[in-house]
Amino acid sequence: MTALTTDPSQNVLAQAVEVLKIEAQGILGLIDRIDSRFAEMVSLVGKVRGRLIVSGIGKSGIVGRKIVATLNSTGTRALFLHPVEAMHGDLGLVSRDDILLALSNSGETEELNRLIPSIRAMGCPIIAFTGDTDSTLARLSDIVIDVRVEKEACPMGLAPTASTTALLAVGDALAVVLSNKHHFNSRDFKRFHPGGNLGQRLSSRVADLMLTAGAVPVVQETAPLHQAIGIMDRRNLGVTLVADAQRHLTGIITDGDLRRLLVRGKAVEDLLAADVMTSAPRRVGPQTFTYDALNLMETFQITVLPVVDANGGILGILHLHDILGKGEFKFNGSLHKEKPHDPTCG
Repeated sequence: MTALTTDPSQNVLAQAVEVLKIEAQGILGLIDRIDSRFAEMVSLVGKVRGRLIVSGIGKSGIVGRKIVATLNSTGTRALFLHPVEAMHGDLGLVSRDDILLALSNSGETEELNRLIPSIRAMGCPIIAFTGDTDSTLARLSDIVIDVRVEKEACPMGLAPTASTTALLAVGDALAVVLSNKHHFNSRDFKRFHPGGNLGQRLSSRVADLMLTAGAVPVVQETAPLHQAIGIMDRRNLGVTLVADAQRHLTGIITDGDLRRLLVRGKAVEDLLAADVMTSAPRRVGPQTFTYDALNLMETFQITVLPVVDANGGILGILHLHDILGKGEFKFNGSLHKEKPHDPTCG
């Protein structure tokens, strides 16, 4: 542990930092153990006709419930099964089309290991997340995922801390990889989260979230490039829209356009906005559903969309953060393959 000082508050901070370091190291230690067994598990679960049944006792059971919640919300049907309740009737929840994911750091949880032969008798494959690959649980399982950590954050090494964090992290990895495999996207997320804050935003119209009036960065085609850069800097959206004299959208300039211009060694002093803009950028109307706008952003890996009327007149601008909230969401990379650069991407 980190050496303590005579300052109580510093001691508290030092101990907290030490716990975080131990737990972070526990997760990082898993990286080299993510191997073909993990890929085999993803393939198996990805083809399951039933559900992924997750089971565990104590802290592992609590983590299991969270894993189930994450799986269900990202497109993989899952159910938590308490081992004791299973042996007293809840085994009827399991069908031969299911897969069991058993969670136990020690691999010697008696109640869980007692359940496994009954599950196997139904014809269900068994996957284990365990910190001991020589344990009883490991021997009873078809696929074993090693989630061991070097030590717990608890100074006595008794309370499950780093081990449960590692267990949860591997569960998250499974859920996300399966989500990518199933091409789970924002439309699916909205369907599964109709009552949440994100679900409500995705159900709204672009007009409800777009920036308007003075918040919209716009320059005319004939504006000097330095003017466009100044507006981009003041509005802090990473883009400026380019319009004709009637304020109809004709193009867009992004931070990425400027970077590429400088890399090519172009002199910018005499350039106009029209010389740099990407013509006919992707756009949406004010009555477009925000989840459709988000799907467009996902498909083309862009973060900003101009909002125009039927004649192309600029009404506003929609940013990814206005849909999802800052820091709440990242693009689902599995939906995209490498493609030539899209100049409207920034």
